Amino acid sequence: MERVKEKLSALRTEADVATQRAEEAEDELKKISRELTAKEQDNISLQNKISLLEAEVERAEKKISDAKLAKEEEENTKNTSEGLLRKVALLENELDNTEKNLRETTEKLRQTDVKAEHFERKVQQLEAEKADLEKKLDEITEEYNKTKQNLEDTLKSFDDL
Repeated sequence: MERVKEKLSALRTEADVATQRAEEAEDELKKISRELTAKEQDNISLQNKISLLEAEVERAEKKISDAKLAKEEEENTKNTSEGLLRKVALLENELDNTEKNLRETTEKLRQTDVKAEHFERKVQQLEAEKADLEKKLDEITEEYNKTKQNLEDTLKSFDDL
């Protein structure tokens, strides 16, 4: 009987551990979902920034061409042109970095989705294991009760003799 109690306790402990792991997996999934939402908002922000930067690049290129056409302001045009070209290069670098970050974020999102699917499968597997263990516990309890009844009947028959 003590062994059954120990096994029952162990099964309960395992079930508690499985439940805790499932809850942790759900918490992790929620955390990942929040991070995904934040990353999507970052993506939208970065896309808007890209649009603004592209518009700014177009304006800068127009300024450069206008400056080249104005001969009397040739020296100013040269300085402005160099400054604008540096700014364009910086903007292109920033655009490249933004695109790189977008690719990395997309990859992280894909990996997060894979992890979430893995945890969902693990939760399902643990739930199935829990159901099997509960079924086995019921069978063992029933067998124990039958054995106990047989023992009591045998002891009673010995007492009657």
